Parts: sequence; C-alpha cells; structure tokens
Amino acid sequence: MKKNMGSADKIIRLIIAAVIVFLYYNQTISGTLGLVLLIFAGVFVLTSFISFCPLYAPFGITTCSTKK
Repeated sequence: MKKNMGSADKIIRLIIAAVIVFLYYNQTISGTLGLVLLIFAGVFVLTSFISFCPLYAPFGITTCSTKK
C-alpha cells in the first residue's frame, strides 16, 4: 500500500474519532447511531495510523506531500 494521506488529514481524522468517542462515552450519542459512529471512529484511527485511505485509491486522491 502506497501512502496517500498527509499529516493534516491524519490529525483531522484523529480529532474526529476522539470527539465521537467522547460523545459516545458521555452518552450524548447512543444506540445504533452511537455504535455506527464508533465503528467509523475506529476506521478513522486505523487509516490514520497506516496512512492509507482505501476510498482515496480508486479516485487517485492523495493528501501527502510529494517528495522531490
């Protein structure tokens, strides 16, 4: 897998995941919606750590900086 996520993209995803987890454990969101959002948060964290987003690949999107 070739990296296709830049540092800003990774930070934004981690912040979104942290907010979702906080809202879930604070019981602001719950039920099925809460569980679905927790799964998305898990995917965001995973893709941030591996620096690869599978949805970017088919469209040729890359947010990482090009190295010269």
